[in-house]
Amino acid sequence: MLKILIVDHSLFSQKVTSNLLKKFLEPIDIYYATDGEEGFEKYKEINPDYVFLDLLMPKISGLNLIPMIKEYDTNAKIFVVSADVQKTVREEVESYHILSFVNKPFTEEKAQAVCSVIKENFDD
Repeated sequence: MLKILIVDHSLFSQKVTSNLLKKFLEPIDIYYATDGEEGFEKYKEINPDYVFLDLLMPKISGLNLIPMIKEYDTNAKIFVVSADVQKTVREEVESYHILSFVNKPFTEEKAQAVCSVIKENFDD
């Protein structure tokens, strides 16, 4: 079963992302974390197939969480879903070889595109 970890301080964003992913992917197990610190612990605990994370979070930001995850697991598959659209931030994030940077709001169209990438790359 496909395991996805959503790391976002906004419960609303977690729910929207989760509902849209469930619409296009099945069967999936979705796990949640509300800050980067909890996200890193959950990553180590569940070893998800994909991570969706926000950049602006308490404790450890998404910008700091990405290299932590990549150091722990060089094959980590990360999607960044963020409202932070600064060019320098985006370039820094993409330097970590994430799968995609998706601007919030996470819409049905964006979810469909992301899920197509997952379906193409996921092997049971």
